[in-house]
Amino acid sequence: MATASVAFKSREDHRKQMELEEARKAGLAPAEVDEDGKEINPHIPQYMSSAPWYLNAERPSLKHQRKWKSDPNYTKSWYDRGAKIFQADKYRKGACENCGAMTHTGKACMERPRKLGAKWTSKNIAPDEKVETFELDYDGKRDRWNGYDAASYAHVIERYEARDEARRKFLKDQQLKKLEEKNNNQNGEDGASEDEDNEDDLKVDEAKVDESKQMDFAKVEKRVRTTGGGSTGTVRNLRIREDTAKYLLNLDVNSAHYDPKTRSMREDPLPDMDPNEKFYAGDNQNRVSGQALEFKQLNIHAWEAFEKGTDVHMQAAPSQAELLYKNYKVNKEKLKYQVKETITEKYGNAAAEEALPKELLLGQSEREVEYDRAGRVIKGQEMALPKSKYEEDVYINNHTSVWGSWWKDHQWGYKCCKQFIRNSYCTGSAGIEAAEAAADLMKANIARKEAAEVFWSDTIYYESEMPAPTEQKQLATWGTDIPDDLVLDQEKLADALKKEDERRREERDERKRKYNVKWNDEVTAEHMEAYRMKKIHHDDPMKDFLH
Repeated sequence: MATASVAFKSREDHRKQMELEEARKAGLAPAEVDEDGKEINPHIPQYMSSAPWYLNAERPSLKHQRKWKSDPNYTKSWYDRGAKIFQADKYRKGACENCGAMTHTGKACMERPRKLGAKWTSKNIAPDEKVETFELDYDGKRDRWNGYDAASYAHVIERYEARDEARRKFLKDQQLKKLEEKNNNQNGEDGASEDEDNEDDLKVDEAKVDESKQMDFAKVEKRVRTTGGGSTGTVRNLRIREDTAKYLLNLDVNSAHYDPKTRSMREDPLPDMDPNEKFYAGDNQNRVSGQALEFKQLNIHAWEAFEKGTDVHMQAAPSQAELLYKNYKVNKEKLKYQVKETITEKYGNAAAEEALPKELLLGQSEREVEYDRAGRVIKGQEMALPKSKYEEDVYINNHTSVWGSWWKDHQWGYKCCKQFIRNSYCTGSAGIEAAEAAADLMKANIARKEAAEVFWSDTIYYESEMPAPTEQKQLATWGTDIPDDLVLDQEKLADALKKEDERRREERDERKRKYNVKWNDEVTAEHMEAYRMKKIHHDDPMKDFLH
């Protein structure tokens, strides 16, 4: 009983409940149904079927026995190996300097180091990898086979299958060589009529060799007890024990039926699966493939021949039925060939006619080509322009020519506006005129400057061999330009320099400052000059050698 909660019941209700449980266990009453409509096994003990009181279950259910606290963030998916998401056409800032992908840096790049990376060439930009992060649960973190692709083991299976196939072929060739040598030694002196019989015997022996040397798991020799007292017999080996049983391929109750008595499953248990990946497609597949189909056609031929009056029976005389079927196929092929020959003789065969010679196919043409006396083509055979994989005749930003159509002063540019800035907006003839005017103005300024320098060098240099020293610009008291008639008293300036040194010393050492300080707010030109002379310029590279 899978009760939702334990409630008080009277003695009569309890007796009825016990009788109902006994009837369910005996199969006389239908089983109890849970919330999902599934039947609950009546043999489950009460301590397992009863839900805890804190779940407040209103109907009988077994959900409390399952994992009902599941984290939706956990996943069992794995990284999509080798997946790409986007491939850029040019280099992007922050991408890998070697390949151009945005998902890693140059140090973590797994591509071969290029001579010139994508950062400098902007060519062959590698696509961005798909970067994923998963939040695995407890079992997913400890699953050593998580993300394993079973298809990666296919090459190992193919290698072993190829080895077994080569071994079977080698053993078959060895047996056939022995049979040929034996037949040649016995029937070397026979006529041509007996050679055909020998070939048929050889084919029969070949089939026997093929059946005896089959390396499959259909039969295996084991030492078992037999009715005749011997110790050797054959037993069936249905499958390799490492393979999954056919009744475990699909656990759906509505899938293919499995008969445990005959161990057969005629229908395909996985009809929606890729045929290249599944190794079992039901027992009916064996009935419509291989020699089973030929045997089926042989039975049909025997039935039809018996209905038409031929004394043949597949079970009573199988060799006779097989020989009759072989003769029937030979006669059928002969009849088809005769019908084909008759139709060909009457109507002809355009496909079998001789092909025209190359002189007629390639020697004449309706195309007119005109040459000059030197043998050059004048008209009729124009040169084909090579096509590029890049877009042609595509102009941007109002340009009428492409980038690289203009070259000047070792720089590429646009021919339409003579600009050297790529992806700039086209200014047309107005831009060309403005650029020429600016160039002319610059040339005129350079020429005027050179003429002025030559003039002053001719006038000053000859007056004195050494040029006059440049006077340092002095500033006035409050930062303005000092007039030329300003004269500083040297004694006051020396006194101001001493006071400035004392003030700086007091700033460095607070212990030398006096208690009674007389403050004087009168600032003279000498004080300002002393302050400027003692001031430290932090951007001066020689400031450490001044004081």
